[in-house]
Amino acid sequence: MVMLESLAKTYRRPLVTFFLAAPPVQGDRGTDFRHVPAEMIDESQDALLDTLVRTIRARQSLLHDVLADEESEALGFIDSRTADDGVDALVDDLRAHLGVDLDEFRGAQTPTAAFALLRSAAEALGVFVLLASDLGSHHSAITVGTFRGLSIADRVAPLIVINDLDARAAWSFTLLHELTHLWLGQTGFGGTDVDSQIEQFCSDVASEFLLANEELADAPVPNGDDELRDFITHYASVRNLSRSMVAYRLYRVGRLDLLDWRTMADQFLSEWEGSRENERQRRRASGTGPSYYVIRRHRLGNHMLNVVGRALADRSLTSTEAGRVLGVDPKKVGRLLEEVH
Repeated sequence: MVMLESLAKTYRRPLVTFFLAAPPVQGDRGTDFRHVPAEMIDESQDALLDTLVRTIRARQSLLHDVLADEESEALGFIDSRTADDGVDALVDDLRAHLGVDLDEFRGAQTPTAAFALLRSAAEALGVFVLLASDLGSHHSAITVGTFRGLSIADRVAPLIVINDLDARAAWSFTLLHELTHLWLGQTGFGGTDVDSQIEQFCSDVASEFLLANEELADAPVPNGDDELRDFITHYASVRNLSRSMVAYRLYRVGRLDLLDWRTMADQFLSEWEGSRENERQRRRASGTGPSYYVIRRHRLGNHMLNVVGRALADRSLTSTEAGRVLGVDPKKVGRLLEEVH
């Protein structure tokens, strides 16, 4: 029994599951866009990811039903392109639909503010954009290497999840990457690799959107390792971009080799994780930081909060169902929806 309880905890399944006559049917996780050898997959992390995907898909299904009841129109950009159309065509489509001014994006006060511009534009198109990295507590955190982004290419209620354990400057890139999957009509999730052809295509679209090849063509890229890191750090900082993405663009235009880019990307992620943990401990020690409700609203996004609030008012969702969609106790739904515009 102790072993069964341990398995239930590890795989996030009810204990009764292990007494069934046959294994439960595996839910549709969508496509795994990661290109990771089986022996390198962390089973405990994969179990957490599997649970997150199941939960997100259940929440998205409720949102779909709400919008279908409202007779919302199908969104034409979902599954409107193929990779054969090329990177430039997808970049042009994204820019035309989002209408985000790149100068305004780069002029935002922080990378988080820059991301908010892109997120608002995506939500205005009808895309739900969530920030999520665990199953309710930091004890179930899912690493960026396991999962960076997730897309559900539903024509009525498309949804994107971004792993908010990643550097804040990387959120915009991941959002654009996952939007590209929506344009291609693809439901699935990916990590940090680009060995998958489709992942590289989506990364090329996202990074070209934020930093065109022409901008890097004449950039004074130094040769020394320290000088190159300093150059990338400054270049990314003044444009609200992630350092890893700038390094990736340098690799894609032939000014950095694959090994150097991967080495730098790993170093940048490690540095971010260290600074994030230091900040978490500092806030815990000082007792400062935003409230639970502020954090939850930020992670859920205004589009989801508005749809759920409207559905509650119309009684097309019960408070219990609203709690399921929002991922909170039903008793907290009312407070969570306060001051949402």
